[in-house]
Amino acid sequence: MMDISKVARAYDVSTRTIRYYEELGLLHPDRTAGNSRIYSKAELVKLKLILRGKRYGFTLEEIKEMILLFDKDRTGIKQLERTIHFGHEKIGQVEAKIQELTEMKREMEQLLVQFAEKLTNIKGD
Repeated sequence: MMDISKVARAYDVSTRTIRYYEELGLLHPDRTAGNSRIYSKAELVKLKLILRGKRYGFTLEEIKEMILLFDKDRTGIKQLERTIHFGHEKIGQVEAKIQELTEMKREMEQLLVQFAEKLTNIKGD
């Protein structure tokens, strides 16, 4: 069990972020007699999944759905199926973004060639 400050340091997030995840229903820490939050191993695993999901660009709603599915189906099958579905969608979005950025790079390279030619012409005259 870890308190919120230790969790924040261990996962390099703010305590406010952790509280926000709790407000959204993503985390459910236990409370001490003094009403301080303490996080079990299971809650730390959830936090790790949340942070990994955010890193890969999943929305908090998608992350919440995946986490809640495990709570409903302890076999993990429904969670894995949904995660795979979201993963395929995310890969499609990443591929589209790569294509968009590749095209942008190509256009920028063409513009730079044109600008260099124009500069050469201006200096040469």
